[in-house]
Amino acid sequence: MKSATAALVTYLNGLRPTSDAPLQSGDLFTIWLANGTILTYTDLDLPVAWNGYVYSASSVLVSGLRYKCSLGLSVDQQKIVISARSTDTLGGIPFLQALQQGAFDGAILQREKAFFSSWATTAGSLVPIGTAIMFKGRVAAIDDVGRTTAQVTVAADTVFLAINMPRRLWSPQCTHVLYDSGCGLARGTYSASGTVGTGATNTWVPWSSSSSAYAQGTVTFTSGANSGIVTTIKSATAGGLVLAYPLPNVPTVGDAFTASQGCDHTQATCQSKFNNLANFRGYPYVPPPQVMTGPLSANWNASTHTKGK
Repeated sequence: MKSATAALVTYLNGLRPTSDAPLQSGDLFTIWLANGTILTYTDLDLPVAWNGYVYSASSVLVSGLRYKCSLGLSVDQQKIVISARSTDTLGGIPFLQALQQGAFDGAILQREKAFFSSWATTAGSLVPIGTAIMFKGRVAAIDDVGRTTAQVTVAADTVFLAINMPRRLWSPQCTHVLYDSGCGLARGTYSASGTVGTGATNTWVPWSSSSSAYAQGTVTFTSGANSGIVTTIKSATAGGLVLAYPLPNVPTVGDAFTASQGCDHTQATCQSKFNNLANFRGYPYVPPPQVMTGPLSANWNASTHTKGK
């Protein structure tokens, strides 16, 4: 059963006697990103003010997420289409490029059906009588990113039932994320401020203090045309940083940034580079799987897996 405000229930019940009465409604999409950012969009022609947010009608367009009602513990997976222009940005990066770089990793997406008694606006926005949540789930995969649209798979929260337990994986490499609570290292201890040197490109940041320690780390621009953008460092040399993804703007000489060192999640790096072996959560000494090859012995009993006498 869907919950609704008393005003919305009264409005919908009032439409029942007149079957030809128009039902004025539209969709509201709310996206909670893992970094705390909340994005709000609507498919209507005018912005909608609801629940303390203004749902934009003139930027990103989201379509999809049908309502489905069923019994059982099956995972409802649906595909949505996100359309964006080159001028639509997220964190200073073109929206679809940010999507491709992982901005929606761990994001929660919700579709609400909003109902209106009229199309009159208040302070430039439509104000609904109430809404009903039609779907709420998590981004499962970015299927395809094109020039103007992206296809994204969204799964209902029952997807958590498919998580392997215990959650700790037996892997030669550490399963912690660098600088998270499990790792325990402070990012600021292994970060340094710098400015862009001469000869920069969208994927190359000249920096006199660069070293190989920053490979697989991150760089955050604090000034210039790329201010606010965070991107991954693919590799690093004494001359500068090679970025994993191109910046939307070529950095200029003097642009400020903060670079954080990276980790390859091996035991050797954890010990020699960070002296953090106590928090290492890899298992490099687990024997690898063994495969038996060649013919079986003639006196091998296949039914009992024991040697016959």
